[in-house]
Amino acid sequence: MLNSRFLLVASFLLLVVLGARAQESDDADRLFETDEILEISITAPMKTLLGERPDDYYLRGMLSYAEADGTVVDFDIGIRTRGNYRRQPRVCPFPPLRINFKKSQARDTLFHKQDKLKLVAHCRDNSDRYEQNILKEYLAYRILNTLTDISYRVKLARITYIDSEQKYENRVRLGFFIEHKKRLSKRLDLPLISTERIASSDLEGEYSDLTSLFQYMIGNTDFSAIAGPEGEGCCHNSTLFGNEGGPIYSIPYDFDMSGLVDAPYAEPNPQFRIRSVTQRLYRGRCKFQHHLPESLQLFQDHRSAIYALIEEQPELEPKTRKTLSKFIDRFYDVIDNPKKLDREIKSECI
Repeated sequence: MLNSRFLLVASFLLLVVLGARAQESDDADRLFETDEILEISITAPMKTLLGERPDDYYLRGMLSYAEADGTVVDFDIGIRTRGNYRRQPRVCPFPPLRINFKKSQARDTLFHKQDKLKLVAHCRDNSDRYEQNILKEYLAYRILNTLTDISYRVKLARITYIDSEQKYENRVRLGFFIEHKKRLSKRLDLPLISTERIASSDLEGEYSDLTSLFQYMIGNTDFSAIAGPEGEGCCHNSTLFGNEGGPIYSIPYDFDMSGLVDAPYAEPNPQFRIRSVTQRLYRGRCKFQHHLPESLQLFQDHRSAIYALIEEQPELEPKTRKTLSKFIDRFYDVIDNPKKLDREIKSECI
């Protein structure tokens, strides 16, 4: 009788474990599990897409990729443009996109659980510089991924764009997908927060200090962790996550205006009185500076890994690789030197 009860309990516990593993597997995002470049094609009415630039309705299209065994997988998708600055034709003739998947088609594929993914596109055709910008912004996300899991994951793709209206020739360009905020929320087990603004005291201090130092590293001032542009919700190039009554994580995204990327259209905000986006300005909060030693140590601990990201990134031109490494060198020159650290970071906190 005792053995029967033991076996019954053991069987129940095994089912619980297997069930949990199955749920974990079912919830896993295959798209972001590896760093390999994804080869896909997108067929859509490109003339209409680039001419009308819809951001409140989707055009019909198709996305295709090949599995490891060569099986081609096709999806019916919705496709539209998105964004603010980069959506303007004068800035980017080829704007950022949003891809809307049918969940029923995506199930058990590489795009399992994906829906309404942001796709950062190349901005301009026939320009090696803009192709390199894609890689540099992608690397900004990867650097933050290296420092903390509390960050948006990204997937680099080589995309063949096919015009279903047959007005444009096929074009093959780099781009990258950004993890959806709802999937990030589920991965971190932190609810999304929707509000107009928050107090800086509501921020999780250690994380805020870390991301402030990261923004300084990549030379980015185009963000606010606590407020959005006038008339819009919080926050500017950051998304809020946190449990009710607990600290708030303001997770950054959109790094094209950073000095690391140094996009041709990037200009510094006049209020900061810096000459160019490659001039660093620290915008961290003084109230969180007691976390600075831990943040600095984290950057030191991951120093080799950050340089390795640059050295090992396929498609980077030698000149771009050298420029990026030198830009990161100047960051470490500051944090390695106590006088520069005091002058450039500690004394510049808000």
